[in-house]
Amino acid sequence: MSGTDLFSEILRELFAARYPVDGGASEADVALDPERWDELTELGFTLVSVPEAAGGGGGSVADGCALVRIAGSHAVPLPLGETTLLGGFVAVAGGLQAPAGPLTAAPAVAGDLLTLEPTADGHRLSGRAHGVPWGAAAGTVLVLAREPGGALRVAAVPADRIAALPGANLAGEPRDDLVFDGCLLASALIGTPAPWFDEEELLLRGALLRAVSTAGALDRIQELTVGYARTRQQFGRSIARFQFVQNHLAELAREVALARTACELAVAAVPEEGPMPRFAIAVARVVGSRAATQVARHAHQIHGAIGVTTEYPLHLYTRRVLAWRDEYGSERSWARVVSEEAAQSGDRIWELLTATAPAV
Repeated sequence: MSGTDLFSEILRELFAARYPVDGGASEADVALDPERWDELTELGFTLVSVPEAAGGGGGSVADGCALVRIAGSHAVPLPLGETTLLGGFVAVAGGLQAPAGPLTAAPAVAGDLLTLEPTADGHRLSGRAHGVPWGAAAGTVLVLAREPGGALRVAAVPADRIAALPGANLAGEPRDDLVFDGCLLASALIGTPAPWFDEEELLLRGALLRAVSTAGALDRIQELTVGYARTRQQFGRSIARFQFVQNHLAELAREVALARTACELAVAAVPEEGPMPRFAIAVARVVGSRAATQVARHAHQIHGAIGVTTEYPLHLYTRRVLAWRDEYGSERSWARVVSEEAAQSGDRIWELLTATAPAV
């Protein structure tokens, strides 16, 4: 058993105890629980994929993705991925230490322009970021901002310097607008990113986060649906024995398997440091977003009315995967990236398609 496999097994046992699938949670339960967060911090999970030299746990990207995927399969209402895969990643890419506490990073949304003006006392950050995951709950928000000359900088902004306008996605998860009204930041909170790091790299990292979260939630949807079909009785037998239901289960299983495979290939292609694999992540997002639509449809078709009740946990997962489809780029935008990469590869199309395949 590899280190990541052992880590995953520990996480499954922990989350199964803390966030049981049939625990009756609802969208109203997405507020950050400080006690649960402190527990995971003490265990070294919240910054698992951040290097030790930057204040993290020293684990791999695969470890961080395992954490996010298993959290997605339990609908864990904590910014774990936003902290280790986004906030911690941006801090390290900017040459900064990873701040303590819950982190997030403002996505590179078109139209959001954050400016950073050097002053005698430090730097003044101005602008507005839209739809920041867990923006109001984070202790520190990592942002990318441009100086007047166009130079890109990374800023670690403490929560008390930010005005937050609360918002939420379809699943009720916090997606807040953050206003940076000329807040003054000390030079120690400003970093110069590595030459390869820019707004697109942040977008790709966010896309990876959502692809991995989606894969975990889809696994749980399949588990719930298969279990329900086997136990639900109709006309003296389980509905899983009806051809109509079997067809839905087969289509659902196919989509889940495709999303899982595309996600695993993307994770395997991500380096511990350096540019993200654009094509592999774009494919994972396209496949995962399509699967979210199809799997939710098949799952609710099989469950019927019970699937949309708050007492039954299916909605916790289907609403999440449907909301995540358009975060950090839509399915259509990532499909465009796939086509662009394929067109530019020329006679190297086979190499492009097989570059992330595991060795046999």
